[in-house]
Amino acid sequence: MPFAEPPRCAAWRHCEARDGFEVVFLRSDGDGCRLEGDTAAVEEGKAWAVRYDISVDLGWATRSARVWGRASSGVRDLSLEADGAGRWRVDDAPAGQLDGCLDVDLESSSLTNALPVRRLGLAVGEEAEAPAAYVRALDLSVERLEQRYRRLEDDDRGRRRFHYVSPALDFECVLVSDEFGLVLDYPGIAVRAA
Repeated sequence: MPFAEPPRCAAWRHCEARDGFEVVFLRSDGDGCRLEGDTAAVEEGKAWAVRYDISVDLGWATRSARVWGRASSGVRDLSLEADGAGRWRVDDAPAGQLDGCLDVDLESSSLTNALPVRRLGLAVGEEAEAPAAYVRALDLSVERLEQRYRRLEDDDRGRRRFHYVSPALDFECVLVSDEFGLVLDYPGIAVRAA
């Protein structure tokens, strides 16, 4: 079953791994969707704030991302551009380490898990590798992050479930998503507030 047209806004309460809040405004345009959001949090005693502006194409592959961050270490900004075929530029320089990635994944955001979920459109029992251009919250450094999603049976309320694995972060969980592909429950990270 295809995903519904995304809502105009969504929000998450970040808890356990960090204390904070994220809000995003989603706007469809003729070429895809624009995702503009902010996250502010305290993690391991360090406060930070991240603002982002992500453009995805009609298939939800990332085309560009602009990220601004503020922490006690200073203010940073970052620009990522993708060609839709898995080649990237970071701050206008080629980023070969990201070859093959179709998604941006912001450490600061629960929204960005929706990008591969919507893009892949997995049927129950299917799984796929979904490496991403991973942007760290504190310093906006960018690295390749290997990830895998496997679609599980829907829960008893008809919500989609995905087994998510990120070996480099030694993390796995079951993500629960709504009809838009947006995460409702990201165990240990965030829960949907609106």
